[in-house]
Amino acid sequence: MNWIFLVLGGLFEVGFTTCLGKAKEASGQATWMWYSGFVVCLCLSMVLLIKATQTLPLGTAYAVWTGIGAVGTVLMGIFFFKEPADFWRIFFIFTLIASIVGLKAVSSH
Repeated sequence: MNWIFLVLGGLFEVGFTTCLGKAKEASGQATWMWYSGFVVCLCLSMVLLIKATQTLPLGTAYAVWTGIGAVGTVLMGIFFFKEPADFWRIFFIFTLIASIVGLKAVSSH
């Protein structure tokens, strides 16, 4: 169950970074709505990470949480913020995913 909390926490990390990107593009009241989304996603992400680390090893949990956030944020940048999707970016996204899967595979929990 704590792996589910960890994955959800990583997805909320993607949410708060996406909100930052959208806030940068917005103006007026919309900016504050995106910043509010940032705060909510940040809090949920941290609470879920804390919950996951109650039984998962801290180093593994943090690395997986950060990896999910990094991969998700890069993908959001490519799909929604028109960032480049060249060969090397895609290659390194796949190495991050392989590392996340590897950490899960060698975890004793």
